[in-house]
Amino acid sequence: MNRLLKIVLFVGLIGLSAQSFSAQIYVTDYQSDANAKVYVTNYQSDANCIVYETKYQSDTGSGVWYFTNYKSDARAVIYYTKYKSDADLIVYFTNYKSDARCRY
Repeated sequence: MNRLLKIVLFVGLIGLSAQSFSAQIYVTDYQSDANAKVYVTNYQSDANCIVYETKYQSDTGSGVWYFTNYKSDARAVIYYTKYKSDADLIVYFTNYKSDARCRY
């Protein structure tokens, strides 16, 4: 599938949940189980999504992710890749909820 299309679909999928709850994300160890391959960058300017990790499912907003321990609870399943060129989505984790957003 076209990489841009994957990003649009993934951001749309997690964006739907951002209207009432944070995006519920499950991290898998298997690339084949994932909706998207994610690369974590150290530079905010490189990112498609600036992500704020929350401890509460009820937090809302674009780019606010809640990591669940159960795949069945997740709105999206991601796989962390070591290589930027392999990634469908490039994320930067922020310490501030007000900075969180996704763009493509």
